[in-house]
Amino acid sequence: MERQTTRVSTQDVARQRDFCEKIALLLSAKAGQSMAYVDTYGCQQNEADSERIRGYLQSMGYGFTQDENEADVIVINTCAIREHAEDRVLGNVGALVHAKRRHPGQIICLCGCMAQEEHVAEKIRQSYRHVDIVFGPHALWKFPELLYRVLTRRGRVFENTDEPGSIAEGIPVVRQNGVKAWVSIMYGCNNFCTYCIVPYVRGRERSRLPEDVLAECRELAAAGYKEITLLGQNVNSYGKDLGLDMDFADLLAQVNAIPGDFLIRFMTSHPKDASQKLFETMARCEKVAPVFHLPFQSGNDRVLKEMNRHYDRATYLAKVKALREQLPDVVITSDVIVGFPGETTEEFEDTLSLVEEVGFDALFTFIFSPRVGTPAAGMDDPTPMEEKKANFQRLVDAQNAISAQKHAAYIGKTLRCLVDGVCQEEGFALTARTPGNRLVRIETGGEELIGQYLDVEITGANTWSLWGRLADTDCHGPCGPSQ
Repeated sequence: MERQTTRVSTQDVARQRDFCEKIALLLSAKAGQSMAYVDTYGCQQNEADSERIRGYLQSMGYGFTQDENEADVIVINTCAIREHAEDRVLGNVGALVHAKRRHPGQIICLCGCMAQEEHVAEKIRQSYRHVDIVFGPHALWKFPELLYRVLTRRGRVFENTDEPGSIAEGIPVVRQNGVKAWVSIMYGCNNFCTYCIVPYVRGRERSRLPEDVLAECRELAAAGYKEITLLGQNVNSYGKDLGLDMDFADLLAQVNAIPGDFLIRFMTSHPKDASQKLFETMARCEKVAPVFHLPFQSGNDRVLKEMNRHYDRATYLAKVKALREQLPDVVITSDVIVGFPGETTEEFEDTLSLVEEVGFDALFTFIFSPRVGTPAAGMDDPTPMEEKKANFQRLVDAQNAISAQKHAAYIGKTLRCLVDGVCQEEGFALTARTPGNRLVRIETGGEELIGQYLDVEITGANTWSLWGRLADTDCHGPCGPSQ
């Protein structure tokens, strides 16, 4: 397995900036500003990647639009984690043929994890001939060069070579707002869970240098960002490839020491690498949010072994206990797969009992989706889909009851929340997040409050969210619905 982290040279990154300047010169000869549309599917890592794609596009001279019919360049950044996500992307890509007929000079790019899958790239090559550029996550850093080739030579470009992956620093970034920021601390994965495509499409684990991560976080804090989320497929593995005396807990402590009024979040953690040192570091770092996303996937030991998860039920429960000893009020969320190949209803009962024993604040639940190229895709799977769906519904019902009970306990409390947006639900004005990342709908308030930490009195709750009012004001507008 490739363990050595390779880095794109500063000269090669500078060469991409040269391509940006060349494209800007081409665009300057056209009437009006050229526009770009970036559409993102999937995880926060994809969101972070799209911010770099936007950074490149802005430096080329493109403006941004949310209308594909106005766009000169469309970039679709994809997710390959589940079959439904792939089907949705391909359906939307197919529909773009109509926009391109109206705008023949339009350039359509498919990138991200789906683009790295050979069978998807070949399907695009054969059946979606209106797509001009296909590139995987490894090639994102040279997007300007790929776009320049299409702009000057026409033809199609496919860049999805299988490789361990590398790290490129110095790519420009256009963030979506000035409140929350994603910071990738590492890329790729070495765990090879049998159901997961990520190591095959994002490459092996490779960590950014701590000085680069810290410099980015300092810039964000100085710019007034209120939340910084550290990203990695398994942040607990940070630093293993660097040969430095620094792990993720050490990095977390150093980010915490940066001056500024901001909250630190991170995801995702693998249970096998979640350490006592990390729990203790979280407890003593005042800026680290009291929330931990710790996917367990299954509560049955045989299924966990088939998943290649490298822990058992008892180990997982021991880690949850150790975490709560350090952070008694920690919000714990998790991922669960129902219907892994060969899982019986009796084995599913172990998952259900683990959920009830832990009492998660929220779960992200999925029915197993086979991914081409993973070991699980070829496993015998005799359990009928109807049985899987019934078990899935039992899990959802159990977790919904737990979440509703936990949310009801917030009523009457006043919490310091980050106001992060306008609420689209009737009867509420703003949205906010608690330190534990629970969604709060606020009854009144203007957009000028977005980006501020404010005390919110929680007046109601349901399974999925809380609602309340600003603690230092009366509710003059419509108040939240009754429970």
